[in-house]
Amino acid sequence: MMIGSHLSIAGGLHKALLSARELEMPCVQVFTANPRSWSKSFAGDAPSKAGQSTLTDETVRLWRDHLRDTGLSSTVSHDSYLINLGAPDPASREKSAQMFRGELERCEALGIPLAVTHPGASLAGTVDEGLAHVAESLDAIHAMTPGFKVVTCLEIVAGQGTTLGRTFEELKAIIDRVKAPERVAVCLDTAHMLEGGYDLTSAKGAKAVFEECDAVLGISRVRVMHINDSKTPRGSRVDRHEHIGQGHVALAAFEVVMNHPALAEVPKILETPKEGEHEGRPWDAVNRDLLAGMVKKAPKNCK
Repeated sequence: MMIGSHLSIAGGLHKALLSARELEMPCVQVFTANPRSWSKSFAGDAPSKAGQSTLTDETVRLWRDHLRDTGLSSTVSHDSYLINLGAPDPASREKSAQMFRGELERCEALGIPLAVTHPGASLAGTVDEGLAHVAESLDAIHAMTPGFKVVTCLEIVAGQGTTLGRTFEELKAIIDRVKAPERVAVCLDTAHMLEGGYDLTSAKGAKAVFEECDAVLGISRVRVMHINDSKTPRGSRVDRHEHIGQGHVALAAFEVVMNHPALAEVPKILETPKEGEHEGRPWDAVNRDLLAGMVKKAPKNCK
């Protein structure tokens, strides 16, 4: 089962791969640059002409060597929290587009196939204007990165403020406008979905949600999932992650996710709190085991 986690790259990007192996996880999500800075990079990287983080040859070599040695099935990146591809101000959108271009360049160099991004926020503009700006920004980024294999995964959001992408329809509106839709996919976050209003409070509700997702987006568009519980209730539009089984997402809803046949090979990334341990075990291992225990085994054929 494809359960992984967003892991620290302190000491080098490749450290996250080693941590994933130690946790016996087949997939991992990382930041490839500082997510809260326009210019600062991580150790081992160097600033580019645009002030972005560019990877050194040694960083790339270590990542690729450790990726081969650890045998992980999938790797995912998450871009900077500062990027806003839907901003009404053209200069702000250009700055964000250049930063996300750097993200895709790093993913391409590292061989990371999936890059998760929040669509952005409309700020002073309307939702429709914001969605159009996101699509325009993606078109510009794609034009700057011809032939790239990395796929941009638009993450569904909780809906705080003027953020874009709270609903399947908003994500579809972006994809429908993009000139190269094959370069765009979706990342579903269970906490964000509940906080944004989707019913993940029961198995029945969760099944209906994923049927709706398939009808609106096509379930094959979902290339990454973030598996998080929520500290805040359904419809709160407040993004607060919690350990699995300790928030407002029903365990039965997680069970639906873990047994959905179309999602079996989709990387499922934990973004739950990392602090402390539970009974002497890392929380990532505790949350992983709880999710893994929900997977129903196929019955053996009887002769």
